[in-house]
Amino acid sequence: MVAPVVNVRTDNAFWAQIQEINSSDQNVKKFVFTNDGERGRAAVAESVLYKYPTYNDRTVICCSTQSGCPVGCRFCGAGDYFVRNLTTDEIVAQPAYLLESQGINAADVDRMQIMFMSMGEPLLNPQHLYPAIRELHRRYPRAALLISTSAPRIDYEPLRQLSREVPTVGLQFSAHESTDEARDALVPFKLKLTLAEMAREGEQWFEATGRQPFFNYCVHGGNNTAEDVERLARLFTPGIWQATISVICERDESIAAANERQRSLAADFMQLMLAAGYSTRMFDPAGQDDIGGGCGQLWYVQDWMRRHPEASRPSIGNGLPSVHTPLPLTALS
Repeated sequence: MVAPVVNVRTDNAFWAQIQEINSSDQNVKKFVFTNDGERGRAAVAESVLYKYPTYNDRTVICCSTQSGCPVGCRFCGAGDYFVRNLTTDEIVAQPAYLLESQGINAADVDRMQIMFMSMGEPLLNPQHLYPAIRELHRRYPRAALLISTSAPRIDYEPLRQLSREVPTVGLQFSAHESTDEARDALVPFKLKLTLAEMAREGEQWFEATGRQPFFNYCVHGGNNTAEDVERLARLFTPGIWQATISVICERDESIAAANERQRSLAADFMQLMLAAGYSTRMFDPAGQDDIGGGCGQLWYVQDWMRRHPEASRPSIGNGLPSVHTPLPLTALS
């Protein structure tokens, strides 16, 4: 059951309204930012705030870079519609508000991570993302700033330059599958890198920065074999790459109970990846089942899109099966 809205703000400088929603898990909160036509172009964004186990120990923020998303990933609640790019101020205002609203002093946090991975493809909005990263680094110089990308076909040299300039920038590619055929079914956006091209870009980023990139892999019942690990290891060299194994977050709150099975699949696959020599972590965020805490669980965005059809347009994923609809066997091979 979705937790109630516990706080609504309407006096933020860059967002007309901010809703704060608490999970039954006391370590996670969701924030929904909206703008209306009276204050400019309409938009909606979600951010999630985690503490592990206290804010001073470790604070993690997942924030949005676009309203909706044009990429259309089939596991994501924002995968059907796109509104617009968020401005630099709208991006920066999300982590700034989350920290301010909870009384978190960034200087007192041992480990702080700001992840551009809640909604939107960050690298399709570089004109606003890159200045936002510079501003966030100015405000929070010790915070890790992680860009999570589905690897659109763009020029990556400006990203390498930014990553050399700002030493706290991290990079994670959303591989999700071990074959391009399966990935195309999950991520229908056409203008994206192949897995081999993604691997080369990550290696160039590693050479430019000296920091290891990550690749993210969403485990399900069709891509969790030893053969999948072998294919990944041929593409993403252990020692250069680190792996994030993600629990697929249910995009529909009515089927959130399936998350327990996803957690088990991810944990088992993680052991195979460790045996292959990867430094591996599992991303299993709290708050999945009652407020859509996980990346992709954009229940409030979906509701906003239904209520504002005039502000959004269909993405390439609109009308395609979600990840929960069985894919053809060829797509899972």
